[in-house]
Amino acid sequence: MKISASVYSDKNRPLKNVIKDLVGHQIDLLHIDCNDDIKVFQDIKEIRSWCDTPIDLHIITDDPTKFYPLLKSQPVEYITFQYENLPGPLNIPAEITGKKGLAVTTPTSVDVFEAFNDMDFILIMATVPGQSGGVFDQKNFSKIRKFRRQFPRKSIHVDGGVNAEVSFILRNMGVSASVSGSYLFNETSIGNALMNLTSREIDSQYNIRDFMTPLNESPHLDRANKTTKDILQCVENGNMGFALITDSNNRLEGIVSSADIRKALLKKIDEPSSIKPDDLINTNPITIDGSATVVALLRKIKSCPFPVMYLPVIDEKENAIGIVNFVHLIKGEI
Repeated sequence: MKISASVYSDKNRPLKNVIKDLVGHQIDLLHIDCNDDIKVFQDIKEIRSWCDTPIDLHIITDDPTKFYPLLKSQPVEYITFQYENLPGPLNIPAEITGKKGLAVTTPTSVDVFEAFNDMDFILIMATVPGQSGGVFDQKNFSKIRKFRRQFPRKSIHVDGGVNAEVSFILRNMGVSASVSGSYLFNETSIGNALMNLTSREIDSQYNIRDFMTPLNESPHLDRANKTTKDILQCVENGNMGFALITDSNNRLEGIVSSADIRKALLKKIDEPSSIKPDDLINTNPITIDGSATVVALLRKIKSCPFPVMYLPVIDEKENAIGIVNFVHLIKGEI
């Protein structure tokens, strides 16, 4: 996951010093907030003379057309327009280069992206726009999951309240970039903050149930009277590489992953038609309680002698309530 530094969040130093510090620490992107102020393009011009780090420009305006000439003359790598301020559809000229995104606040549904699906990414504002030091609103975890289901080929960026713990969760959810402002500059040093944002060793304020994929969004089925084909179809239809197996009361009975299917096939390769549901189901999977912290989750997966791809989440009665999927984290971090 890329870290985009909000350059105006440092109020104590000249912009040139801030940029020099960020570039020295190899920041991925330079995030510039533009609240309907064309003067920021003078800053962009100066930044271009100091470094070649990609610029991540977030524009809040009710008249996007006035920025088009400036974006042509001063192109940036990422351009985001705030949805709530737009008067209508965007008709961005083809000559304007860079990846284009739509920013939405927490109350706005990601469904609005449908009218802008020619854009490359969504920017989910997890705090009040312009409010430095705000706390990440955990409602946005479900918004991230929903957007990924609806628009699997689009990227997700997040802005607001991103500390070390939230950064880990977002990486695990497959977020492409996160904007960091007050957290980045309020640490003892930018280097220390960046280490925290990209480290797996973090403190916990969230429980697993806050960001897991809940059972109703996970491939799952009641084991009773299910055939081998039923189970394989559930894995296939779920398009997540696994299916949770429960009883009629949602008590977890096991998990079937692509690896379990492969093992069953290898065991009965000469008679694949003899494969039964019991051959597919891992009835003793590693699990975690939904009330556990992120730190507890990290300790759990580190203690396992094998890589953990999927971690079923249970409650105190051992009922399945969801799953943590590590596919995005493994792709991005390992």
